[in-house]
Amino acid sequence: MTATVSGDFELTMDELRAVARWAAEAAQEVLPVFEGAHPDDARPRAALDAAWEFAGGARRTKLQRVTSLDAHRAAKEAATEAARLAARAAGDAASAAYLHPIAKAHQVGHILRATACAARIAEIEADGDPGAGARAVQRARQRAAPVLIDVLRRYPPAPAATQRVGQLMAALDTLLRASR
Repeated sequence: MTATVSGDFELTMDELRAVARWAAEAAQEVLPVFEGAHPDDARPRAALDAAWEFAGGARRTKLQRVTSLDAHRAAKEAATEAARLAARAAGDAASAAYLHPIAKAHQVGHILRATACAARIAEIEADGDPGAGARAVQRARQRAAPVLIDVLRRYPPAPAATQRVGQLMAALDTLLRASR
């Protein structure tokens, strides 16, 4: 039997691993942005490694929590918006192991924010072109496994946002919920 965590509903470790894997895939794509700006800061890389360990079948441990917090600290210290978002994506990937099974919209960020950060980085790298973000969101939708979509649908929709990462997260949320 697969271990579960309970709250307003249940999540299995396999479901949490699917969420962590999906977030780690997005963070992996953009980690070079952070590492290029801050080559001596290994905190986001450590968080991403911790996410991959959990996604690959290791137990979730304090390692995911600690490295996630460290990556978010690195994000606060980053020199550019893109580097900040890349570090945040790595931190979000590690924290996905601790997605809570409570029906609160803010939990959706643990599922989608790493991918939304990657989409925003695509926009930045395309001189602010929102089409680059939309295309990144579409690619993310295509790589979303049915189990990820099932987990997402247990939560309320992502809240409306004024900041661009939140807008991309809401767009991704809408696309995934509409997927069959």
